[in-house]
Amino acid sequence: MKNSSITAVLPVVLMMGCEQSDLSQGALEGNLPSQELQGFIQKVKSNLVFVEGGEFLMGDYGVQYGPERLPYDSDKDSKPLHKVELSNYSINKYKITNEEFLFYLKSRGLELRQDVGDDFKAISTMPTTPAHMDWVEAEQYCNWLKNISDVPFGLPTEAQWEYAARSRGQFLMVATDDGTYKATDDEVTEDWKDGPKGINISSSWDRKIFAKEMGWKTGTFTPLPVDRFPPNPLGLYSMSDNGYEWVKDWYDPNYYQYSSLKDPQGPSEPVYKDARSNHKYAKVLRGKDFADPSWGGGVNVHRSYKSPDGTQPSVVTGMGDLLILKNKTARCVVNHPQPIK
Repeated sequence: MKNSSITAVLPVVLMMGCEQSDLSQGALEGNLPSQELQGFIQKVKSNLVFVEGGEFLMGDYGVQYGPERLPYDSDKDSKPLHKVELSNYSINKYKITNEEFLFYLKSRGLELRQDVGDDFKAISTMPTTPAHMDWVEAEQYCNWLKNISDVPFGLPTEAQWEYAARSRGQFLMVATDDGTYKATDDEVTEDWKDGPKGINISSSWDRKIFAKEMGWKTGTFTPLPVDRFPPNPLGLYSMSDNGYEWVKDWYDPNYYQYSSLKDPQGPSEPVYKDARSNHKYAKVLRGKDFADPSWGGGVNVHRSYKSPDGTQPSVVTGMGDLLILKNKTARCVVNHPQPIK
């Protein structure tokens, strides 16, 4: 997407509480044939997983319910453990793919943006790897789906995301097929050209190998196909690695202390910003960019946050906006009590 589009949209979106997009009906379909658009909608619907709502304990449950009775997260913002009740919804089994996001951009006459990395355009051409975007683009994509399909698509709330990652709130540490990390026992070679490969979640070597196959220079920071490893018991793929995922909520480190019981939506207005969010009010990210069975990462209860425009200050000077998109992804939900056909 062109930088000018985001610059124009962001202030309006944030002032409106980020609940509305600027999508006009004329911008929804572009020049795409109706048959092509309907085929796209049907494919997206076919990848939805219905999630029966219910009650669960949200947050770091390690001390109370983990086998080691130790916290899973050292951060205070994943505490206290608190009860949440969710209504039924559906969620996409995959992160939004490049194929889907490029179709969206084409339909709206927009262009793919370029972040600060030279490799961004390259990793954005592989159809089956995750699309990378800021929060505004993620919200607009899900809103676009709602408009073209007449189905209530949207970004998941933080509670919906965690409930789904934990397969309806089970005490599962990571969103793998069994809640654990599994890898081969290959030894790391002296020149670091070989090492353990992921069995149910990616490893650094999986990403290095894929980068080599694709001719990319992204190394251990390489995105993988969205279905490369087994899904969690609910049928959802790569929620604990392969890119942070944007959710609907504004970020507040103290939100769990006052979260509503029924279908929490996060803070009602922007409340928190610091250097990590480029001193802009922050949105929540869940999951992990690059997990690894050797050192963990991707714990289901961990919370992250960034500026919704995807910028961060320069590491060198601490000043100026650097657009970092290559580790930020998203998936959409449908807020409807029945499965979508």
